[in-house]
Amino acid sequence: HALEVYRNWAYRMKLTGIDQLWVADITYIRLRVEFVYLAVILDGFSRKVVGWALERTLTSRLAIAALHEAIAKRQPRPGLIHHSDRGVQYASGDYVTILEQHQMIPSMSRPANPYDNASCESFMKTLKREEIYANAYENLEHLRANLEIFLEEYYNQQRLHSALGYRTPEEFERQAQCQSEIADSKAAMITFVAGLAQSSTGMLEQGTQ
Repeated sequence: HALEVYRNWAYRMKLTGIDQLWVADITYIRLRVEFVYLAVILDGFSRKVVGWALERTLTSRLAIAALHEAIAKRQPRPGLIHHSDRGVQYASGDYVTILEQHQMIPSMSRPANPYDNASCESFMKTLKREEIYANAYENLEHLRANLEIFLEEYYNQQRLHSALGYRTPEEFERQAQCQSEIADSKAAMITFVAGLAQSSTGMLEQGTQ
């Protein structure tokens, strides 16, 4: 396509928390009489599925639906890196406009380099091995119902990930949030003690004058 391709920012990131990097991808699923398409967005830090959409079409509308769901669920702060391949769905004007509206920074993989989006590639393999290939779906709605259970209830909340120290994405995020709150509390206490010590020193100096 002739649309703008964006610089790859994801491969140089060192993640320290959620909603710093989202990775997006699309895969096809074969039903008995048709192909359908699944778009997903994962949090790069926790591997949690934060948005997904299932449609019969491969247009940008599919990717946009997954993006809208992720934004509604997470309400990310400005500066989040959104990483994808160079597909027209992610380079489209409508998609990039949404990223700009929410002050997200688009990032795209280098040509023929799947390692740039390795976490999403790994997720797709898990999805197909543990859910898609293990079931026969009657139609699109049957697939949609199964995917909702797999993604929201099993993958995010129950499945252990070796990359997360054999924790679930939900558990990993909770522990990271707890550690962050403890660190913030310690920093606040250090600031308070330092301020108290400085105030006491000032009072002593005034008393000796």
